[in-house]
Amino acid sequence: MGKKEEEKKKSSISTSPCAQLRSAYHQCFNKWYSEKFLKGEWDKEECVTEWQKYKACLSEHLEVKQLARFLEEEADSGFPISAE
Repeated sequence: MGKKEEEKKKSSISTSPCAQLRSAYHQCFNKWYSEKFLKGEWDKEECVTEWQKYKACLSEHLEVKQLARFLEEEADSGFPISAE
């Protein structure tokens, strides 16, 4: 990937309506993974709040853009889309 493509990708992610929630979830997940999971210490409740907020934001914006049907089709196909 070229430098301009990387910059474009970064700017589109940062302007995403869910970018801050995505960042919060990824930070929480990465911290949990490196500090707990890799050491054999983990709790299923880690980062659940962050994940739910991020997922709700994505769902809302998919509805607005009329793309939610793609997730519904995946759910009907038996492909797991969430870890709930």
